[in-house]
This record gives sequence, C-alpha cells and structure tokens, in this order.
Amino acid sequence: MTVDPMLYDRFGGPPGVRAADTDRERAVDVLKAGFAEGRLTKGEYDDRVSRVYAARTYAELGLLTSDLPAGPYGGPAQYPAGPYPWPVAVQQRVNGLAVASLVCGIGTFLSFGVAAIPAVILGHTARSSIRRTGERGDGMALTGLILGWAGIALFAVLATLVIVVASHTGHAVVENAKPNPFGPFGGGPGNPGNPGGP
Repeated sequence: MTVDPMLYDRFGGPPGVRAADTDRERAVDVLKAGFAEGRLTKGEYDDRVSRVYAARTYAELGLLTSDLPAGPYGGPAQYPAGPYPWPVAVQQRVNGLAVASLVCGIGTFLSFGVAAIPAVILGHTARSSIRRTGERGDGMALTGLILGWAGIALFAVLATLVIVVASHTGHAVVENAKPNPFGPFGGGPGNPGNPGGP
C-alpha cells in the first residue's frame, strides 16, 4: 500500500493515527482564521470547534478544516481521499441512563409495575444529563418515561378497582349476614328452630 506524502503534510501524520492536543489547537486556530475572514458562520464555527475537541485522529481534524484555505498546517486546501465520508459526522455516544430508562420502561409490564418508578427516575435524570452533555438517547429516555408513567397509571387504576370491588363485596356479605334475634338456633314465629328444645 502506498501512502500519499501530501496526506502526511495535510494531517500531520497518517490519517488513522491519533491526534495530539497541539494538533487540535492548530485546527482551532485555522477555524478562528476562517471565522475572522467570514468563511464560517458563528454556528458553523462553534459546531466545528466542539467537533475538533472531540476528534481522535488526524483524519477527523483534516476533514473539519479541509474546506478552509489555510488548512491545519498552511498551504492550499486539499480534500482527503480514501474511505472517510464527507462531511464527517462525529458519532456521539448514547447516554447510559437513557438506555436503562427504556429497559425499565419495557420491564414495567413484565414486572407488574415494579420497574415503573425506576423508569421515571432514570428517564428524568437521563434527559437532564443529555441536555447538559449533548449525548444521544433523548428519544429512549422519553420512551422510558412514558412507559413508566403509563405503568404507574395502569397499576394505580388496577389497585383502585381491586379496592372498590373488595369493599363492595365485603359490604354485601355483611348486609346478608344479619343476626337472628332468636339466637343461633332460630326459634321464632313460623320458625320451629331447634325441634328438640323447650
């Protein structure tokens, strides 16, 4: 396999090699120059700077600065060749609490409501964490929340129905069991009671 020497000049090393902090700082300097010259909007600049600090390899850094004239190390801009797609989408990691919320939300109906409260707590915690860190998984956290609240509501309704039915059934049994004023063996007018008695 032959390696294009221009790639080394462009990226500071082989594309798959991990970049150092100084390489990231140089890439940020290129983005600053592009923003100052009006080549990038404020939104593009902010997005690219955050992606530069998340970049792991020279290839990722080069893709973020390749459309700017200075490039990371000066000279004319060159577009990288090879298997790197344009534009590079830095894959954000999925929030673990969001996954746990979704699992508990699904488990709510399998555990007869035991997992509903953890699903709600984890869902709220995951959503606030996602807003703070920018991780992926908001949809999973929201689904876990919805399933958790649905499970809580369903089991609250079922518990209420059980209580109502039990109290209604108990009330009917008490009404039908009226005491006999003539004692446990009966005996009153029209009821001979104990035939062997007085």
